Amino acid sequence: MTRRGKQRVLADRLGVHAEAAEWCTIDKIPQPPAEVLEAAGHPRFRPARLRPLGMVGAVLAVPFMPVLMLLTLLSNGEEAIKRSLATKDEKERLRVKDEDDKRRDALIAQQGLDQVFDGNWDGNAGQFLLRWYSHSTHHQRLVLATEDGIVLAAPPQRVTVGREKHMQVVARLPATEAILVDPFSGEFETRIVLIRFRDGSWLRVDTEEPRSDLHTYLLRQPLPDN
Repeated sequence: MTRRGKQRVLADRLGVHAEAAEWCTIDKIPQPPAEVLEAAGHPRFRPARLRPLGMVGAVLAVPFMPVLMLLTLLSNGEEAIKRSLATKDEKERLRVKDEDDKRRDALIAQQGLDQVFDGNWDGNAGQFLLRWYSHSTHHQRLVLATEDGIVLAAPPQRVTVGREKHMQVVARLPATEAILVDPFSGEFETRIVLIRFRDGSWLRVDTEEPRSDLHTYLLRQPLPDN
């Protein structure tokens, strides 16, 4: 089954008719001001810790870290050799790609997209972020784009394996409240997707792979009004 087909099966299991779906994560939530924290009832700002099974898996992976580091070094060396042996046309394509990557990174920083949200705790995105781990302590969300808005699904509690088996709908955002946006409209391949609220505030989620099902879906949609 293709990746897209699998995501559609997951949507059907939730009873949601999804146009696109993708597992996403968010960056570390910053500590809000004391008054915001108190008004929100002191919610949690981190996912739950790994369960014992996950901790065992992490420990078992430690001996393989030197091998992974070596493979990474070999990969980097191979890339350097390929660049040095590249033809004139290939070097030009690589130069253009490097410039695009630098321009992308500069735009991400310029627009504040290297942050998890726009920074306004009183905005709709900030208020939704305050409740993020109250909905579910799992570190990921299945983000589903529907005709009526956005649906977020996850296991209620963090799991090490079997996220699809345990997931349920944890939040719904109607289209009148929020929409999904690719901030670069497909110009760059990134993992970034914004949940942009009607008051202009936004929350950044990161897909597991660049140019995901969500990005492809958003390319087919009319550009949102600014």
